[in-house]
Amino acid sequence: MDPISQGVIGAALSSATARRKQLFSIACFGALAGMAPDLDVLIQSSSDPLLFLEFHRQFSHSLIFIPFGALLVALPLYRFTRHGLSWRESYLACLAGYATHGLLDACTSYGTQLLWPFSNVRIAWNNASIVDPLFTIPLLILVALAIRRQQRQYGVIAMAWALAYSAVGWIQQERAVATAAAVAQHRGHVPQRLAVKPSFGNVLLFKSIYEAEGFYYVDAVRVGLDDKWCQGTRVAKFDRDKSYPNLPRDTQQSLDIERFRWFSNDYLAQDSNGRIVDMRYSMVPNQIDAMWGISVNPQTPDQHVQWWAQRSLGKAEQSTFYDLLAGTNCFQKPRDTTP
Repeated sequence: MDPISQGVIGAALSSATARRKQLFSIACFGALAGMAPDLDVLIQSSSDPLLFLEFHRQFSHSLIFIPFGALLVALPLYRFTRHGLSWRESYLACLAGYATHGLLDACTSYGTQLLWPFSNVRIAWNNASIVDPLFTIPLLILVALAIRRQQRQYGVIAMAWALAYSAVGWIQQERAVATAAAVAQHRGHVPQRLAVKPSFGNVLLFKSIYEAEGFYYVDAVRVGLDDKWCQGTRVAKFDRDKSYPNLPRDTQQSLDIERFRWFSNDYLAQDSNGRIVDMRYSMVPNQIDAMWGISVNPQTPDQHVQWWAQRSLGKAEQSTFYDLLAGTNCFQKPRDTTP
C-alpha cells in the first residue's frame, strides 16, 4: 500500500484505543509506526540491483517482528518528542500502528513475507489495489475528525470502514476469479494456475492471468452490477533453456533469473525487446506492458542482470483504462457449460 494509506490506518487503530487528552499524540505515533516498515527500501546495493527485491516486505513486515519494530519506532519518538505520553502509552500506540502495516500490504498483489523467518512465501490476498482513494480518503477524514473532536469513536469507525472495504474487495476478487475461470473454460482451456489482481485505484476492474498450454492469457475482468470480461492477449511463458541455452546455471545472471522468478512467483515472460518481465503488473489490465523486469546479457554471465522499471501512463493508455473501467467493448461473463 502507499505510505499515506499505511500511515492513516496506523493512526486509525492507535486512535481507536487512545484516551481523549492524548489522542493527537497517539495518532501521530501510530501513523509514523504504520509507515516505518517501508524503510526497508533503503536496503539497496549499487552492485546488486535485485537486493532490494529480497528485503522489501521481508523481515520488517513479518508478524514476528511487530513488537520489535514497534520498539524501534517508539524509542526515538518517546525520547526526542514532547508528547505527554508515558512509555507504555507510546509503545502501545506504535505497536498498534506497526501491526497494521504487513497485514495491509498482504491485501495487495505484490507479496509480503508475513511468516519470515519460518517461510519466505510471499503472501498476496489480491483484494486491494496498491493505491485506492476510495479506501484512503474516508480514513483520512475519520482520523481528522477523531483528532479535531477528541473522540476515539471516529477511530473505531475508521477501522470498521477499513475492514468492511477489505471484505468487499475479497468478495470482488472471488467474483473476478469465477469470471476468469469461465473465460478460460469458454476458450476450451484448463488453466494450470489462475490469478486475478485489482487494477490501479479500484476494486471494480481486475487483471486476469491464467497459464495454459505454455502461454499466459491476460484479460481484464470487470465486476460491477454484472460480470464482464474485456479480451486481452497472450504471451509465451518464459523458458530459460530456450531463451538462454548457452548460459551456464552457476553464473550470476542465471542466479539472478531465479531470484527474479521467486519474486514474481514465476509469472515470467519476455517482451518484444527480449527483456524478462513480471507478468503480474501493467497499468492497463488487459495488456502485457509490464511495469518492471530484468535485462540479461549472456556475454557477461558473471555480472548481475540489469533492473528496469516504467510506471508512466500516456493519454492513449489512460483512455483505454477508463474504457475498461466503464465496461466499454467488454463481454458478458460466459455461461458455465459444465455438465
